[in-house]
Amino acid sequence: MKKYILIFSATALLVSCTKVEEKINEVVTKTTETAKQKAQETVNETISNSINSITKTENAEFSAVFPGADAVKIEEFSGKKLQFPNGSPAYFFKYKADPAVLISFLEKQTTTNEGKSDQNAQKISGENIIEKISFVEKFLPESVVSSGFLQDLKNDKTMEYYQLRRFPNKSTIIVSPKNGMVYQFVEIQK
Repeated sequence: MKKYILIFSATALLVSCTKVEEKINEVVTKTTETAKQKAQETVNETISNSINSITKTENAEFSAVFPGADAVKIEEFSGKKLQFPNGSPAYFFKYKADPAVLISFLEKQTTTNEGKSDQNAQKISGENIIEKISFVEKFLPESVVSSGFLQDLKNDKTMEYYQLRRFPNKSTIIVSPKNGMVYQFVEIQK
């Protein structure tokens, strides 16, 4: 009888240990899956917030960035303000204006640091700008930059490209001599 009790006790102990081990494995697996799921949700939320902060736009006026803007005759204006994740604002303006008057006006803008500022706008090649816009366009909503804009830049070889830094503003100016349209991207540097 002692033998049977011993065998029964050993069997019960073995089954009990197996059930405990199964339960531990189940808890570990469930905890691991939950942790992975929460980590993925956190990563997705962080990425989503970053993209939303870049693509979040609001209407903006030219005069909000450039005081005395009434000196430049601007027509067919539209402007958007973007907020980058680092907190720096940027502006995208599209309008018609006389390029010579516009560039002269921008060169005369006051600066907070003459050492970091250009005296004159520099005419540049548009290849780098087209590459940057092609990359950024993937993240910006249609309401900021129309899809035809990049195609116009690639196909129209008469486009003129300028850069001007009047700290804290850094402007990239694209002028279409064909239709008089000006596209201006302004970064506010800190």
